[in-house]
Amino acid sequence: MAFLDRISPLPLVAILRGITPAEAEAVALALVEGGFTCLEVPLNSPDPFESIRRMRAAVGARAVVGAGTVLDTDAVRQVKAAGGEIIISPNAYPAVIRETKRQGMASIPAFFTPTEAFSALDAGADALKLFPAEGAAPGYLKAIRAVLPPTVAVFVVGGVSPDNMKPWIEAGAAGFGIGSSLYKPGRPAREVKQLAQDFANAWRAHA
Repeated sequence: MAFLDRISPLPLVAILRGITPAEAEAVALALVEGGFTCLEVPLNSPDPFESIRRMRAAVGARAVVGAGTVLDTDAVRQVKAAGGEIIISPNAYPAVIRETKRQGMASIPAFFTPTEAFSALDAGADALKLFPAEGAAPGYLKAIRAVLPPTVAVFVVGGVSPDNMKPWIEAGAAGFGIGSSLYKPGRPAREVKQLAQDFANAWRAHA
């Protein structure tokens, strides 16, 4: 099943920057129990490949697990070896996108301009993320959506809270990436689960 189909019931990506292997299993299970089906371990976290391995073992097929802040092709291959299924990047580097597809994984690179968006799509991206969304506004996304192919999913990443999702959805956001408002290093798993449920409820209320 394609990545977008797998997460379509709740297209929210949990960005777990700073997570450690010791936290990985409990946090992953809390997120899945809260409704999330896509978990991202940024590669500037401590021992990210081990965290990916532990998350994949914990959640099995219940969630897509992969890496964020992926900047080069060697890292793509390491994520694959750890069991990752998705590569998310803060830029639109064609070589990383192409290697991701060669490895059989889903690719979601970041863009901020139409040029970056079309370059990423040309390289084979499965979806796009508008990042950093704090530097844009829903009207900006709406304008870019007017020129993108209508089937392209755009995820909004940066500064997302349950209270500000509605205008982005109305502007054409297909989903969101959610970081520190969902998870911070050391946050108890039970709190992560509750926050996940808050985001899930907000999505369902406005989507």
